[in-house]
Amino acid sequence: MTNHDLIVHTQSHDYPIFITASQKDTNGDLDLATPIMPFIKSKQVLVVTNDVVAPFYLDKLVEILSAASYKVATCVLPDGEHHKNQDSINHIYDVLLEHHFARDCTLIALGGGVIGDMVGFAAASFMRGVNFIQVPTTLLAQVDSSVGGKTGINHARGKNMIGAFWQPVAVLADMTTFDTLPPREFAAGLAEVVKYALILDAEFLTWLETHSDAINARDGNILMQMVHRCCQFKADVVAADERESGLRALLNFGHTFGHVIETHQGYGVWLHGEAVSAGMMQALAMSCEMGLVDHASVSRVARLLHKFHLPIKPPAIEVATALDLMGHDKKVQAGKMRLVLLDGIGKGFVTADFDVQKLTKVLTSIDDYLSIG
Repeated sequence: MTNHDLIVHTQSHDYPIFITASQKDTNGDLDLATPIMPFIKSKQVLVVTNDVVAPFYLDKLVEILSAASYKVATCVLPDGEHHKNQDSINHIYDVLLEHHFARDCTLIALGGGVIGDMVGFAAASFMRGVNFIQVPTTLLAQVDSSVGGKTGINHARGKNMIGAFWQPVAVLADMTTFDTLPPREFAAGLAEVVKYALILDAEFLTWLETHSDAINARDGNILMQMVHRCCQFKADVVAADERESGLRALLNFGHTFGHVIETHQGYGVWLHGEAVSAGMMQALAMSCEMGLVDHASVSRVARLLHKFHLPIKPPAIEVATALDLMGHDKKVQAGKMRLVLLDGIGKGFVTADFDVQKLTKVLTSIDDYLSIG
């Protein structure tokens, strides 16, 4: 297979994304260390992962780094969105301080989006900023959260409300890590993939429909093309708007609604991608209610999400509760809620100009829009 590498351009520094599908060794282990070693600044390395990913990849990563004379410490956190909090960040700080890590150290985030977000935030805040490398092992992290430098943790009153913009020095997206990714996690990542098509590229939506069987079968070549395309979308948006003052807000399509689901149901009950999937359907329904997309387009997207084994209907949440939670969204400006909507497939936009009664109707009667026949 041919690697699909690219460069992310940001104000702070440029960095590579290595998109590959490595061969396992005779013991069935995967070398995730060699490609990132040129980006490790000093001999001090902290690998942060969780107790689900660690049994698959941690020992081999530490073994190869140690053999190359790096002084490697590890921090294994409990898995789950509900652990994306200050306690976990403090655990990372404790390990860093216990091992007397200096400002030229490197942190490696080995895992999905939760690990990547927390390690990035720890790197941004430890000694006012140290290097970190993203080694995402989930589809969602590879196509979205590992790229672009958004880091952070959750608060009981809102998702990702505490954080910083802090870019990695490299990202290694290896398709072979999907071998150990559960079906539900893989499907959750596909929600973010579909998102790019809906907000930026109608032709990509057609490509996803055409290759949906191969994607579900985890065809390596198709997955590399898909991940590369998503990373290129993300890289282009980040280069144009690193700190989400304009264009980058489009990447939150489905997220304002999705974060309501995650916060209301309890972090981790719905996976992030599952909540985004249902949230995208709500955003599509709102776009339809405003006359911006037709019912056929809404049904088309519902069919694709359904084929990717994703939920298209949100859980029952009182409208007043949903509106209150939406009021805590990071896109609120000057007290005005803003939504990411579609002016047709592939044409996302951000607006505060909408009828709250239409929004209330969507929050109340989503079933009216959910035909997948």
